Amino acid sequence: MRRSYLPTGLDEADLKPTWREQLEAWLQDAVEAGIVEPNAMTFATATPDGVPSARTVLLKGVDDRGLVLYTNLTSRKGREARANPRGALVLPWVAIRRQVVVHGTIEEVDAATADAYFATRPRGSQLGAYASPQSSVVAGRAELERAFAEAAARFPEGTPVPRPEWWGGLRVVPETVEFWQGRVNRLHDRLRYRRDGDAWIVERLAP
Repeated sequence: MRRSYLPTGLDEADLKPTWREQLEAWLQDAVEAGIVEPNAMTFATATPDGVPSARTVLLKGVDDRGLVLYTNLTSRKGREARANPRGALVLPWVAIRRQVVVHGTIEEVDAATADAYFATRPRGSQLGAYASPQSSVVAGRAELERAFAEAAARFPEGTPVPRPEWWGGLRVVPETVEFWQGRVNRLHDRLRYRRDGDAWIVERLAP
């Protein structure tokens, strides 16, 4: 199951001036390489006493402030993010021997931004936000289907579906952003942007 990686890698001179520009460049490379769900990422959170949990989510926005995902805020990840606002993200592009690892703090996206994004979602996804008590135990599939039908009746076709108050965005505000490129002999390239006060420094990590 071991595979040899590429002879070419990632040098400090190759990096963009900011972590955001580098992430956007690599994300575009992943899109052009035909990676399935190139914006899929693992999102790790933990309870206040350090019990971890992780799941795959979709990156829905990136700017100089951080990386944004959307979710039911009463879900496990939402509750943990509010109680212990520190988290990690991993964007794994295995097919092109790359990954990006982010560590930082978590903040909620403002209501206006969440409203604007929710309005762009497919109608079925909007109704699903009302139907699913995310991370809660349910009796069976029929319970979810019934809740979905009730939401569809509440918001008939042709009427807008407003964002539920319990649904919103989470932004991971990076303290470090590491770009990992697979290399031969397991001497992988790991270049990390690290926040240092109001500035960022770039450092190389041993593989």
